[in-house]
This record gives sequence, C-alpha cells and structure tokens, in this order.
Amino acid sequence: MKAVHAASWTLAALASAALGWAAFAPLSVASRDEPFEIPPGTWARRMAGDKVEILPNRIDLALGLNDQLLLRNLDDVPQQFGPVLVMPGQSFRLPFEKASTYSFDCTAHASGQMTIVVAEAPATPWDRILWRWNRLKKKTRA
Repeated sequence: MKAVHAASWTLAALASAALGWAAFAPLSVASRDEPFEIPPGTWARRMAGDKVEILPNRIDLALGLNDQLLLRNLDDVPQQFGPVLVMPGQSFRLPFEKASTYSFDCTAHASGQMTIVVAEAPATPWDRILWRWNRLKKKTRA
C-alpha cells in the first residue's frame, strides 16, 4: 500500500512540475512562420466535385510567436489569397503586426473564405498553458 501511495505522490509532483513549467517558462518557437501547404491536384479535385478541406477555415496566430502566415502553393494552378495571386510553386508570407480578426478570400477553400485570428502573445500563466496545449494538439494531428 505504501508503494501505491508513494507512486501517487510522485505522479502528482511530476504533474505539478509540468504545469508549473508550462505556466512560467518563457515561450519560444523555432520560427515565427505558421506554414500551410496547398497540395498538388487541389484545384482539379475541387473542379471534379470533391470536398477538399486542405486548410482550416480559421487559423489562430499569436503576436511575437507564430505571427507570420506562410502559404505554399504546391498545386499546378494559381491560388488567390486575399489580394495576392500565389503562382504554382510559389510561397507567400503574410506577417501580422496587430491583434485582430482578418478575413480573406481564398480559392483553396470550398467556402472561398479564410479567417485569421491574431491574438496578443499569451501573458498570463494560464494563457501560456493553453497556448502550449493547443500547439501540442496541433502537432499530434499533423
């Protein structure tokens, strides 16, 4: 029984340490780019009637962390993103300097629209925990 009790305390201490680190450690990222790719054949599949969901309808960014959207057009036709025409094989980087919600026309979406929500960098310990948790979830889905 003592071993089970000790293991429970050890697990609780490790969980507390992990939460403390997530809450108070400085946030850092390898790159400020948040990359998204338009795969080859996207336009042809959409024209054939396939429901192609390659990009999320909403992208969340944080100032100073992942505040640059990087679109790569790997398709064989140009793709429109807002006022920019991204040619096949080209990349387009859109930096954000202000927290706000932005809406863009986007030919890579079935709806024709994409929303980008740019938030302030997570300042409170709880916001940092949530930010790290969401990044982890995103990485495990990829």
